[in-house]
Amino acid sequence: MTKTYMELWLWLIITAPVLLVLQNWISRHTQTVFLLLTRHTGMAILINQIVFLPGVVLHEMSHLVVARLLGVPTMGFSVWPKKQSDGSLRLGYVHTKKVDFVRESLIGVAPLIFGCAAVAAIGLKLLDLDDVGIALLRGDFLNGFINVLHVFRSADLFIWGYVLFALSNTMMPSSSDRRAWPVLGILILIVGLVLYYVGMPAIIQTALSNVIIDAVRVIATAFTVTIGVDIVVIPILYSVEWILWQFVPGNRLKVL
Repeated sequence: MTKTYMELWLWLIITAPVLLVLQNWISRHTQTVFLLLTRHTGMAILINQIVFLPGVVLHEMSHLVVARLLGVPTMGFSVWPKKQSDGSLRLGYVHTKKVDFVRESLIGVAPLIFGCAAVAAIGLKLLDLDDVGIALLRGDFLNGFINVLHVFRSADLFIWGYVLFALSNTMMPSSSDRRAWPVLGILILIVGLVLYYVGMPAIIQTALSNVIIDAVRVIATAFTVTIGVDIVVIPILYSVEWILWQFVPGNRLKVL
């Protein structure tokens, strides 16, 4: 149990920063590609929103659903893009009433939970990527390659691949979603230390361990599937962007 527990956490710790780097790259360069195609800021933002719309809807709906379940009043909902004062692009929002940090943290983490569940379900159940992952973890690269070929033979590959791309690249909580996390993290750490030193019934320890292991496994699996999708998309996106830049005189893009 301890070995499995540590391996899962290591898996999550390795994949999380890799995913963040890839997602930031994809976010910047998809916007650049659409800007190069349209030469119009508003149109580029609109196309970007349409491409990622399935993920944006799931992201904001997860905020809304969890807020309602926790009895937190909502004062606004939108999946319409808006450029922020710092230059970043906000794809949507759910405005909620100011509440305690526990409920605020749960509402903030909702897109990650819903997104990971959706990504894991699509990747493992609909595209059978679990066979690829198992083969690679065992070091069986031949079977891993064969299973990848089976995935590419799927009739619904492009549909589910697109949905997977849109969901996975919008599931990470924004900076405002993470606002209450430090306080909640400190509280969980304190409670955990108290329970560790005071003692906890074995049945509760086992139940908590199983829940944590399952949660970490789903999140790490979703992160891995997303990384795999992004690794396929990035060379294509880079090539398209490079080609489009060749049509820009002096590499100086003029936009409306």
